[in-house]
Amino acid sequence: MHSHIHTISFRGIDTIPVSVQVHLSNGLPAMAIVGLADKAVGESRERVRAALSSLGLALPAKRIAVNLSPADIVKEGAHFDLPIALGVLVAMGALPQDAVDEHLVLGELSLDGSIQPVSGILPAALCAAERSQRLICPAENGPEAAWGGDIDILAAGSLTELLNHLRGTQLLSPVKSGMLTTPPSGPDMADLRG
Repeated sequence: MHSHIHTISFRGIDTIPVSVQVHLSNGLPAMAIVGLADKAVGESRERVRAALSSLGLALPAKRIAVNLSPADIVKEGAHFDLPIALGVLVAMGALPQDAVDEHLVLGELSLDGSIQPVSGILPAALCAAERSQRLICPAENGPEAAWGGDIDILAAGSLTELLNHLRGTQLLSPVKSGMLTTPPSGPDMADLRG
């Protein structure tokens, strides 16, 4: 009863691949996040619990260990919420592991299960393209992620939409880049002299 989800950590604008490993075992019900997680990552326990509850799912009455590997690099930010939630769902058997194997996952969860935008999507998309992976990100970050190259992007507005897509019961719309189709109107810097 374990799972493995790919995500990243940031060092400036550089990306560091991170593996989110979730393991369920017998013992007192609790969730522990290890691997030099900062306060925002540690608080994802409650965001994940509430988001799954909004789907009608409860965390199993088991000990849940979440390891963010490599353990010697500090992990910062709420973008670890979605990979942790997907890892828990895979470990519970609610989602097959092969549905997320080829994906790099980022996203912050709201208590109601919606997926909130996060910073660093363009470097994440570039990392996914470099590693020949697909990208799962918040819907609001989809157009920015499309600038990262020729990669498949799943941009979901909620955990429900994402799970339905991964299970094949609903298709998410393809992401289009946020390119301007018409030039902006107004003054142009090329008109300045001197």
